[in-house]
Amino acid sequence: MTTNALPELKLLQLFDVLYDTRSVTRAAEALGQSQPTVSIWLGRLREQLHDPLFVRTPAGMTPTPQAEAMIGPCREVLEGLRRLAAWETGFDPATARRRLRICMTDASHITLLPRLLAAVRRQAPGVRLEAARIDGNTERALESGEADLAIGYVPWLGGGIYQQQLFTQDWVCLSCAGHPRVQGGEGQDVARDVALDVARYQAEAHVVVAAGTGAQLLEQALLRSRIERQVALELPGFLGLGAIVQSTELLATLPRHIGSVLAATHGLTLQDCPFPVEGFAVRQHWHPRFHQEPGHRWLRGLVAQLFGLT
Repeated sequence: MTTNALPELKLLQLFDVLYDTRSVTRAAEALGQSQPTVSIWLGRLREQLHDPLFVRTPAGMTPTPQAEAMIGPCREVLEGLRRLAAWETGFDPATARRRLRICMTDASHITLLPRLLAAVRRQAPGVRLEAARIDGNTERALESGEADLAIGYVPWLGGGIYQQQLFTQDWVCLSCAGHPRVQGGEGQDVARDVALDVARYQAEAHVVVAAGTGAQLLEQALLRSRIERQVALELPGFLGLGAIVQSTELLATLPRHIGSVLAATHGLTLQDCPFPVEGFAVRQHWHPRFHQEPGHRWLRGLVAQLFGLT
């Protein structure tokens, strides 16, 4: 047999069935074929493997020593093909045991991660979630499978990366409840007729979150509007921001989603930003290599469900 003359799938199936039935007639019935067709297939398989494989005896079609040696590998191949055909249904959240790693911003640690973790614990208690940073290594991590998803505003990811928009963001300002110079409704959005104005915004001291692509949009807007902030504190992320605004008279300017969560959690005043800042969309991103992988599809569907997209 030459290296290219691999047996067809139907011939391997015949070999498997004939080994069990020891009858060409019963093998033909099991395969839904005529007896002459099965006889032709058997002749082709004998030719390719250079062995009679089965010989007629009073006990039926008895396998030769070569057939005995080959039945195990043949069945391994057939079982592998069956598993491949059933791969689509290979992920059962209720019984799955695997790690799912998501690159996200620290804002998503506050706004998304608790909800996502609760949903995963309900549906897939054996799944372990890991949160990782969004950085210059994110695209490579998605391609290699080191990370499953990236969730955030990540405009620099390559054009080959799949994405789904989850929600859009505009900008708000946070202040402590009862701030002596800033009007607003405690812990909720307030009407525009009592909104913070630019003059008051510039007069107040600010806490600044310097990290993230969104921060660049805010800085560009400040430059366009020729607004200078009096920065009293700069933070590398959103961790601790709510407690700081709650306990001081500092203002914070940030995307609405994280602002709303912090306002509700810490009883803060939330108002529209008094000058225009370019909004942005938060998306989930994944690599085409894993687009059809069942576990990935389940995770992406769960994230979309959390934002009312399914």
